Amino acid sequence: MRNKKFFLWSLAILMHASGYAQQTPMNVFFDTPIASDKQPAWGNNPGVATGSGHGNLDPEWEQKTLPIGNGSIGANIFGSVATEHITFNEKSLWRGGPNTAKGADYYWNVNKNSAHVLKEIRQAFLDKDQAKVTRLTQDNFNSEVPYEADAEEPFRFGSFTSAGTFDIETGIEEQNIGGYSRSLSLDSALVNVCFAQNGVQYKRQYFTSFPDQVMVIRYSASEKGKQNLVFKYTPNPLSKGEYKRSKSGSFCYSAHLNNNDMHYVVRAQAIAQGGKTWTDKEGRIHVEQADEVIFLISADTDYKMNFNPDFKNPKTYVGVKPLETTRNWMDKASEKSFDDLLQRHYQDYAGLFQRTVFEVNPSFNTEVRKLSTPERIARYRTGAPDYELESLYYQFGRYLLISSSRPGDLPANLQGIWHNNIDGPWRIDYHNNINVQMNYWPACPTNLAECEWPLIDFIRTQVKPGERTAQAYFGARGWTTSISSNIFGFTTPLRDKDMSWNFSPVAGPWLATHVWDYYDYTRDLDFLKNIGYDLIKGGAEFATDYLWKKPDGTYTAAPSTSPEHGPIDEGATFSHAVIREILTDAIEASKVLQTDEEERKEWETVLEKLKPYQIGRYGQLMEWSQDIDDPRDEHRHVNHLFGLHPGHTISPVTTPELARASRVVLEHRGDGATGWSMGWKLNQWARLHDGNRSYKLYGNLLKNGTNANLWDSHPPFQIDGNFGGTAGVTEMLLQSHMGFIHLLPALPDVWHEGKLTGVCARGNFVVDLYWKDNNLTRAVIHSRSGGPCSVHYKGQRLTFDTQRDQKYTLSYQNGKLAVE
Repeated sequence: MRNKKFFLWSLAILMHASGYAQQTPMNVFFDTPIASDKQPAWGNNPGVATGSGHGNLDPEWEQKTLPIGNGSIGANIFGSVATEHITFNEKSLWRGGPNTAKGADYYWNVNKNSAHVLKEIRQAFLDKDQAKVTRLTQDNFNSEVPYEADAEEPFRFGSFTSAGTFDIETGIEEQNIGGYSRSLSLDSALVNVCFAQNGVQYKRQYFTSFPDQVMVIRYSASEKGKQNLVFKYTPNPLSKGEYKRSKSGSFCYSAHLNNNDMHYVVRAQAIAQGGKTWTDKEGRIHVEQADEVIFLISADTDYKMNFNPDFKNPKTYVGVKPLETTRNWMDKASEKSFDDLLQRHYQDYAGLFQRTVFEVNPSFNTEVRKLSTPERIARYRTGAPDYELESLYYQFGRYLLISSSRPGDLPANLQGIWHNNIDGPWRIDYHNNINVQMNYWPACPTNLAECEWPLIDFIRTQVKPGERTAQAYFGARGWTTSISSNIFGFTTPLRDKDMSWNFSPVAGPWLATHVWDYYDYTRDLDFLKNIGYDLIKGGAEFATDYLWKKPDGTYTAAPSTSPEHGPIDEGATFSHAVIREILTDAIEASKVLQTDEEERKEWETVLEKLKPYQIGRYGQLMEWSQDIDDPRDEHRHVNHLFGLHPGHTISPVTTPELARASRVVLEHRGDGATGWSMGWKLNQWARLHDGNRSYKLYGNLLKNGTNANLWDSHPPFQIDGNFGGTAGVTEMLLQSHMGFIHLLPALPDVWHEGKLTGVCARGNFVVDLYWKDNNLTRAVIHSRSGGPCSVHYKGQRLTFDTQRDQKYTLSYQNGKLAVE
């Protein structure tokens, strides 16, 4: 049996490596090459995107390249014939931070001491002097730190920046090319490029290995001696470096960013079968008449994550020796064969990806597999059904999360891990008013809890700086952060006086709710006790102190905003919804750990007296403390529905009136928007148990918010919409936020048959769902922690005790739900 399994596994890998699987359901597939003269944009024009908006994204890169990554290094494959282009990233390569030329004080001492102004602002609210409220908030709750790269020297907030590009000149003319395919296998995280010319079959494979920390490329052909290549590296133009001595057929490029002296190293090595290999003085690797070539690439920076930064030490985030780490990875990887590297990569990746299977209407029109992914999307936009494309997009989100977020590394940023310029849209930062949170909505539900660890570690980096921000601006205990963060613990508001986007006091508490969710899904008590609880408690302490206890005894968030929308308010619904969530989480966490009883009573008191949700004159859930909502407003942010999703304080089950009011809001906002916004509204419609409307949003996301390579388009490319879409489909088919497992709560009519297996519910349950003719046929619940399990389906509720690591099969027959 063991040998049979190994044979089948080897056969599957061989099929992927040969390009045979290019048209399977789990492939993103192009059948035309990108022309070799379509170089990455910054290679010719190393300009800096100066605004806070879109920046400079190359459309070929954004829409047609295929992304690979291992959580630390990422690359985009162009698949060009004559000269292959590869954009390359190392996730910790950032400008900015405390090690710029003006030092640590210039970076850290930027919080305004504005807490004393709160009393005056709140009196202005009582006096109904909105002009004074606006002026005092704008003048006192920003900072001196600009968001634009060209607005100061040195640029201290910084940006995620490219690690460079690779070009591989092949000597192959682009004429008379046949049988071309460029495909990304989601099953194996492997890119294949295949084509033929003059009777010769050429194959290229690309993957990034998490266990070996290298990028691996193999070039081969059906005839010997066909590999005549020049491998060239172009480094980041805003750095200075040199090629260090290395053995023939390899190079080591060691450099420092101009802005902050961050040290980074990129190594490459060619291993050829036959022919001749050497490296010239410019660091280019030459290969002549080889039968096959394997390129290995490693990269690292000197960045070290720090949960307890020294605010006086400019190098408090320096602690890695990239010359050593990259050499160690390269030496070990070069001792392994391509098959060994691929096997280790596959076993690691597949161990995560294959946990969850999603299949809809399996017998419907498999002929569309012959079409390329761009052709399928174009066809889908005409209204033609393509259920495999819908399941492919779902799994593509899981692929992207695995590829951009692995334990021990930084979290996925606005573009995950993939970037093609020295600067980019919104600095490619960590946006804390929806975007980084949305990146992690699918993590635990789709059985990728390990992939949420980078977010938890990122939250930990925010705490110590965030304590100073909380105290300076609000006189509050605990910690919080602001609209935009970087990898250097930045928690301060930015310089802009537009408070509609630059004032987000509850960004920290929102992040802290993810910590409770991680515990609720995993029931990892050691995590909650040793790491999670302090993060949650700090968020709750800040929320409690930030609130204004009004003369009538109620608590309200003043001043507050509805992110990127509307006026400065004395009680924006969004802020109250986040505070409800974090206080509820803190209360539950303290009960689980049997600690902080007195503080728990305080949280319960504040929660009881927090200003309640309000329903306005249109029957809508009000966004602000005053009934000023405009039913014609189709703004992309739906912040005031936080309690519906991702929170849990609004539900058709427990608060039907508020749920109806939330529906009115979604009707007013419409079914279009930017990519990520449609992803959020998809989740909210699912929480309203409206499967057909959820499906419409999912379809709109695919039709109007998705590029040819399935990347989400804001526009420009912004990865959160991919993650929001995957999370939304899961919410359509399984929910567990109300204290029970709800099976198929928003199943659309058109998904009449299917399965979703290996998804997770709170309480540490894994669930397999099967349905036919729009009815549940079977559900298998694996209890990983034991304890009571409550299940809802079509108005029926079934509660039963479970034992750790036992499985329970539920059936639905003759209108009755039962445990078999």
